[in-house]
Amino acid sequence: MVRPTLKKQIPNLQEAIKDTAWKQIAEFGASALSLRAIARELKITAPAIYNYFPDRDALVTALIYDAYSTFGDTQIAARDSVPESDPVGRLMATGRAYRAWALKYPQRFRLIFGTPIPGYSAPYETTFPVAARSLAVLVHVMEALRAAGKLKVKFDDVNLSAEEQTKFDYWKQYGTQSEPASFFAAVWIWLRVHGLVTVEVDGGMPPFGPSSEQYYERELQAIKEQFVK
Repeated sequence: MVRPTLKKQIPNLQEAIKDTAWKQIAEFGASALSLRAIARELKITAPAIYNYFPDRDALVTALIYDAYSTFGDTQIAARDSVPESDPVGRLMATGRAYRAWALKYPQRFRLIFGTPIPGYSAPYETTFPVAARSLAVLVHVMEALRAAGKLKVKFDDVNLSAEEQTKFDYWKQYGTQSEPASFFAAVWIWLRVHGLVTVEVDGGMPPFGPSSEQYYERELQAIKEQFVK
């Protein structure tokens, strides 16, 4: 009897490895990620995994890349669900999509924004472009507000050093062309909503009073009042 090949047993082994890795992360945390444990779960040999991911760090990088990709896709879809002529509506849509994505994919959220994995350093050239793409959606919305004369916050007090200007110009290669005011407004907004979402994902919201959604909606309204004329 001819033994089935791996390809027939698991049609897309690379994706199966990543799916199993996400399950491991959900159960034990990212720091406990193990290629050998994944191989045991999939009932394959460890060398079969090494054909796709030579070590744990390569797998973590692939997971980070996928997480940022799905996050960016969600942000783009939310923005484009609202007409370009309504940048305020786009701002609110991307804000709501941020929370919805984090609650749907808490492991992905924690992996890209949470506690660093001991001994792992993300390769900048691989992860920065896809990370910049995800933030670029909000920057694009803020730039549209600025161009329409609706951006209330100017950031006139922000002076970039030569090194910071170089980094900002580098970011624009992968993000979106914008004025510094639009970029820093987007970063400020991200810091605010990210704090609320992190507390909610980690189960730290107060067990009484307004719901998590109500807190978040009030924060979005406060952001609109502060940033939009």
